[in-house]
Amino acid sequence: MSDTAPVIAAVEGLGRLLLRGDAAVALAAGAAFGVPVPTQACRAEFQPPRAALWLGPDEFLLLLPEAWVADAVADIATALAALPHALVDVSQRQLGLVVEGADAAALLNAGCPLDLDAAAFPVNTATRTLLGKAEIILWRMAADRFHLEVGRSFMPYVRAFLAEARLGLG
Repeated sequence: MSDTAPVIAAVEGLGRLLLRGDAAVALAAGAAFGVPVPTQACRAEFQPPRAALWLGPDEFLLLLPEAWVADAVADIATALAALPHALVDVSQRQLGLVVEGADAAALLNAGCPLDLDAAAFPVNTATRTLLGKAEIILWRMAADRFHLEVGRSFMPYVRAFLAEARLGLG
C-alpha cells in the first residue's frame, strides 16, 4: 500500500437532523440553523461546524456538533411553528466517515458508480448513492476530502470495503 493512500477516519460527536418541507421551510430553517439550507439539487452549504445537505426536493440533512442538537431542534421548531414540516433527530441512525487524500476519489470509485472527477462532482456536491452494496450519503467537502454518512448497521461492511479497496491503490 502506498504511503499516500487515502486516510479513512471516523467522524465523532456529530449530530444529524433530517428536515422535510418546502422552500419556505428551507428558508426559515436555514435562518434558525445558522446555515442556509440548499435550494439547488445535490448541493451542500458548509459553515463550520454546521452543514446543510440537499437530499431531495423537500428533504435536507443538517449536520452539527452532537452537543448542539437539542438547542438546534428548539430553534428550528420555533422558526417553523406555523409551517408544515418534519424535523427528526437521526443522530443515532447513521455514522460518519471522512475519506481524504489525493486518491480519495479513486478509492471511492472502487464501489461508487458516480463520476467523482472534480468537474462532474465539484466541492459541496452531496447526494445519496451506493458504495458497493451499501446506501450512503456522499458529500465532497474539498478537492481531496469526502464525507460519507452510512447507516449504522452498514458501517462494518463499508469500512471493510474501503480497507480492501485501499489495498488495491498501492
